[in-house]
Amino acid sequence: MTADAAVPVPDLAVLEVVCAAAGIVLPVARGTSILDAVRGAGLQVPSPCGDGRCGACETRVLDGEPDHRDGVLSAEERESGETMMICVSGARGARVVLDL
Repeated sequence: MTADAAVPVPDLAVLEVVCAAAGIVLPVARGTSILDAVRGAGLQVPSPCGDGRCGACETRVLDGEPDHRDGVLSAEERESGETMMICVSGARGARVVLDL
């Protein structure tokens, strides 16, 4: 590879959300909630509050690193990265795999 060769860079404006149980992959624009995207794809996910306070949309993370923005999880739970509130949280990388 020459120094002038273009190196593909992931589009950080789009988060790839893999819904493992449903077998679908969703491109989620940054600024759009994962909850809205999965509901738009027809998945039923409860979320009475929509602002990360109730915990109803807590979803297991199978792969990827959540970017927690909720008020529910403890510091230890956030550190483990095992679940996330998909109404307000995103991902630190370009891809996250959820148990949906």
